[in-house]
Amino acid sequence: MSFSKHYVLAAGGTGGHMIPAYALAKELVLRGHRVAMITDERGAKIPGMIEEAQVHVLPAGRITKDPRSWVGGTRAILKGRRMAMQLYDTFQPSAVVGFGGYPAYPALLAANSKDIPTIVHEQNAVLGRVNRLASRSVNAIATAYPDVLRIKPKYQEKVHLVGNPVREEVVALRDERYPVLAEDGIFRVLVTGGSQGASILSDVVPDAMAMLPVHLRRRLQITQQCREDDIERVRAKYAEHDIPAELATYLPDLPDRLGWAHLVIGRAGASTIAELTTAGRPAILIPLPSAMDDHQTYNVKEMVAAGGARVIRQPAITTRNFDSGSDDKTNKLRLQQSAALDKMRGAMVKQIQKIALSTGALENAARCARSCGRPEAVSDLADLVESIGTSPLGKTMKAGNAAPQRLTARKEALAKDGVQ
Repeated sequence: MSFSKHYVLAAGGTGGHMIPAYALAKELVLRGHRVAMITDERGAKIPGMIEEAQVHVLPAGRITKDPRSWVGGTRAILKGRRMAMQLYDTFQPSAVVGFGGYPAYPALLAANSKDIPTIVHEQNAVLGRVNRLASRSVNAIATAYPDVLRIKPKYQEKVHLVGNPVREEVVALRDERYPVLAEDGIFRVLVTGGSQGASILSDVVPDAMAMLPVHLRRRLQITQQCREDDIERVRAKYAEHDIPAELATYLPDLPDRLGWAHLVIGRAGASTIAELTTAGRPAILIPLPSAMDDHQTYNVKEMVAAGGARVIRQPAITTRNFDSGSDDKTNKLRLQQSAALDKMRGAMVKQIQKIALSTGALENAARCARSCGRPEAVSDLADLVESIGTSPLGKTMKAGNAAPQRLTARKEALAKDGVQ
């Protein structure tokens, strides 16, 4: 018999942290439980939270390598911990689930102080900083990939592969066929840089599309998400190349766009990878070189190995801004940047031609991407949370005993099928 319990979810203020937290919150409420969310001011503004959940904004102290951050960061963490403990006194959660990001850390510390079972969910293929700090004391570490770096061997018994929860609309795409692409039909390309957009895509994609053979270029239909500062420049580029393009700073109907896309070009963030593999869409991905621990490079490895994605590296030089002036050093750096962008455009043209002009290549890549998907991620994560969120099992898990049998069986079945 299932009894209603209380759960606290704590996540940092980015879409990558909040989207899986929202998905879990909805699943737990559907199962009859009560949910409270802890985040920061940024996270509270990200749309998608269900009305049934409480939202609490707590201080999120950040301690960096700069000693000047230590005092203020520590004070904020301790204040957030106190506020979380006060919440737990009234809400009395059965478990606290952290999704990474600095706002999650005081919530997990408060749970440890009150001997409340804890879980962390890692969306990336490298364990994030907050989750690394918490890994020693948590009951379970839920992962989105079969191989996650920076998890200490002694904590491997806590690891459960569940995947990365995505929106229901994306899961629904898994039951739809890959859109038919006739030999002379419209070739629909979706370009997205995540919740904040990506200027590198504005710099590279329009000119790369213009370099494609005429018979392919004339079939293009582009939908591209751009930063507000880039959108008019990108619009002018597509108009110059006479390529139909719909541009927006935000795509509220992204699942619909993903549904009809033949190819996706974007970053390699955790949510992007999860959506592509759940829906089964081939992609050309450009990992963000400045991502913490270079995690986007590792995020894409499973999908690339399966044949569902191709990667283009972004050189660090493409991100530099130069002061006005005509000195030799500045001019040299500008030339290097221009050459780096040209190299990326050339690589993108080659990759698009390989996948778009070879018979069956797009459809095969779509199947390969789909093979990496974990559409039951939110259900499996909720099962794990419910199993930890009871006092007897919670204490057992702290002692390091075996994982819930259903999740272990699923893990073994996936391994046998070659989808780890």
